[in-house]
Amino acid sequence: MRYKYLCMILLSMACLFLYGAPVKIISHATVTMPIDSTKGLKDYFAKFFTIGVAVSPRALKTDEAGLIIQNFGSMTPENAMKMGPIHPKENEYFWRDADSIMAFAKANHLKVRGHNLCWHNQVPRWIFTNAAGDTVSKEVLLQRLQEHITTVVNRYKGSIYAWDVVNEAISDKPGEYLRNSAWYRICGEEFIAKAFEYAHAADPDALLFYNDYNEINPVKREKIYRLVKSLKDAGVPIHGIGLQGHWAINEPSEEELTNTIKKFVGLGLNIQVTELDISVYNKEHDARERKPEDTNTEFTAEKENAQIEMYKRCFIIFEKYKKYITGITFWNISDRSSWLDNFPVRGRKDYPLLFDKNLQPKKAFWEVVKTVK
Repeated sequence: MRYKYLCMILLSMACLFLYGAPVKIISHATVTMPIDSTKGLKDYFAKFFTIGVAVSPRALKTDEAGLIIQNFGSMTPENAMKMGPIHPKENEYFWRDADSIMAFAKANHLKVRGHNLCWHNQVPRWIFTNAAGDTVSKEVLLQRLQEHITTVVNRYKGSIYAWDVVNEAISDKPGEYLRNSAWYRICGEEFIAKAFEYAHAADPDALLFYNDYNEINPVKREKIYRLVKSLKDAGVPIHGIGLQGHWAINEPSEEELTNTIKKFVGLGLNIQVTELDISVYNKEHDARERKPEDTNTEFTAEKENAQIEMYKRCFIIFEKYKKYITGITFWNISDRSSWLDNFPVRGRKDYPLLFDKNLQPKKAFWEVVKTVK
């Protein structure tokens, strides 16, 4: 060992004598790949999976636009393509916001994930009722769903590579399988398969996903698996499973995330993390009233370090299963604005993303990049 370091010293002295400047000798054990600050997040992970982000039309007109172009390879409309915003009345579609996102994507060579075609939230009231205000029949509701999906998917056919077709149909209640939504009460389970069939008929080339949250919970995970497997076994045109990834500094554990991905790998479908963010507060699943302790919303070193460790854990596991994961999408662009600023506690500031309020990469960004092998 002494001989090894003596040789290094002699070599360094020789270089100083010959070239007039010392040469730093680094042992193989300490060599790391340099981080190129001119590269975007998408570039570091290009050989693994597409890195995407959820956007609003407003953000594309701000300084966040440049950050999107540099760091992301795909976009998901956060709200602009949901049924309520895009189809507010039976014979009226509102295309402006969705079209502006599509135009930005085309101009900047970004892929687009459509989100979403059928959900229990943000649904206009007219979908479920007739002119008298009474609940429509199963036949009428399925006809309306088909018309909606066909119209929206056809408008963006060839420009949207994947759709979240059905969103969050699984119940969070331990003893309940499917969510007791208006879709389910009127149509039964059939509406799920029909939505996929309608989407596939409108664009046979688009990848179709079932998308849900709290997928790391063993009970809900089994129900999601059961649903997706039943669709696949029945020949329904489903191509992928979307794991939302709304996580926090205290979850998931390495075991929870590994078991979740391994479970869905068995389906033989595309796997994507579709709505990734990591709250700097412990995970809470239900909205609640503000408490005195919620006033402490500073992004402390303790919160930052806990978030860094969770992001590192997740990306190390993502890369381990890169053969099966085809995309990672962050839900919102930066800590400037996030849906978690209002959930579960309205008005409590959160810092769940890799870019800070000034659009600068956080320490978590660089630690995530360092996981690339």
